[in-house]
Amino acid sequence: MQSYIPIVMMIGVAAFLGVVFLMLQRFLGPHRPNPEKLSTYESGMPPIKSARERFSVKYYMVAVLFILFDIEVIFLYPWAVNFRALGLFGYVEMILFIVILLVGYLYILKKGALQWD
Repeated sequence: MQSYIPIVMMIGVAAFLGVVFLMLQRFLGPHRPNPEKLSTYESGMPPIKSARERFSVKYYMVAVLFILFDIEVIFLYPWAVNFRALGLFGYVEMILFIVILLVGYLYILKKGALQWD
């Protein structure tokens, strides 16, 4: 337990300094708010709507499906690197894996998860 004392002390000093610097900035830094600084930033364009607007669930579904299929494609790289060492068994397993992905993709297409209304 004694070997953790320096780590705990370092974390404590870092947290203390973080709080001190934040307070110093609050008290010593300039504070001149105006409507332009307080407005929502949208790539230099004037804001059209509120930043608190809700997004459609379809947006999140497309994002999750992209991440899911993107991660699944990552499994193709190690297979391609070891293609000769895996032989026929590895080939059949990857074909099965791709078929399962294709069935999942066809299912989400049928459900309309990728359709923007």
